[in-house]
Amino acid sequence: MRPLAIARLAVRDVRNLESVDLEPGPRFNVVHGDNGQGKTNLIEAIYFVATSRSFRTSRAAEMIRRGVDQASVRATIVEDGTQREQSVGISAGVRALRVDGARPKSSAVYAAKTPVVVFSPSSLTLTMGSSRERRTLLDRVALYVDAASLDELSSYQRALRERQRALEERGGRAPDLQEWEELVTRHGLAVMNAREIAARAVIDETRRAFERIAPSAIGFEARYVPSAPRDAIAYREALERSRPRDIRRRSASIGPHRDDLALEVASMPARSTASQGQHRALVLALKAAELAVIGRARGVRPTLLLDDVSSELDAERTAALFAFLADQRGQVFLTTTRPELIPRDLGVDEDPRNARVDFRIVAGRVTR
Repeated sequence: MRPLAIARLAVRDVRNLESVDLEPGPRFNVVHGDNGQGKTNLIEAIYFVATSRSFRTSRAAEMIRRGVDQASVRATIVEDGTQREQSVGISAGVRALRVDGARPKSSAVYAAKTPVVVFSPSSLTLTMGSSRERRTLLDRVALYVDAASLDELSSYQRALRERQRALEERGGRAPDLQEWEELVTRHGLAVMNAREIAARAVIDETRRAFERIAPSAIGFEARYVPSAPRDAIAYREALERSRPRDIRRRSASIGPHRDDLALEVASMPARSTASQGQHRALVLALKAAELAVIGRARGVRPTLLLDDVSSELDAERTAALFAFLADQRGQVFLTTTRPELIPRDLGVDEDPRNARVDFRIVAGRVTR
């Protein structure tokens, strides 16, 4: 896979980061500081400039530093020797995206350019939380496997909203319901097809990673569970039958917005029966799978963002994490309150340009 790295980063007014300029190393970057100093904010800013979204909130305006009305992140990215600049700004809740000064065709095109994978304490909701987290994982992977999948998802969500509005405002015999249900079906099937392809790749890679990470021979299985028929006619008929129920519930009872990736450990549902250690091992395996599948689909080594994850892992899983990191050849950003616990040789190889780089953050100010 081709090398990919953030060579320069400029953050302005993102949370407590008033003005931060960094030149990260191409391999392993350790950002350390006490709690509440801005480590997670920096990881969020990197994720934001790469994807145009936050992994902490769906409201971009929440990222703007108090007392100001706009924020921005700019990055110089080197991919296989070629340099480009990506930037994202927020003003009045509206995002402005640029690649080399020009607007991208869509947010999906922008997000696919610089793949990143984030692993934070909140990632534990991937196995312990609602199905929404697992759908989001499949959609992130699907973006790289099928570039049109994000647009299909957006079109599906819009058609679903309009169908629900028609139901609630004009009832189950509204004349435009058939049109909206046709669109729901068309885009919903496209979303499910993309998720199924993504799920197969993620499950295969997760199984391999889990075998390395799990403390013993604990079996892992998973399957994609769609919430609607995969046949167009059956899907439309199911939507029509569910109209009275959907009016009462004020939401659609079937469709990709209710899909799941069912995870099992030791032949039991992971969400309800796995131990804390098993959950952590499974999340790490899922993130390793996300990294591998996206990297293979995109043809580059994604950037890996690790936000204080060692605090959420026991000694055995921490050792597995560091062994996993030692095998990575892409750029890594890792935050920690205890840099002395991070092995000094991580990211170091025969090329001195790949030496580990350490940064310290205090009250939103970063020094190398």
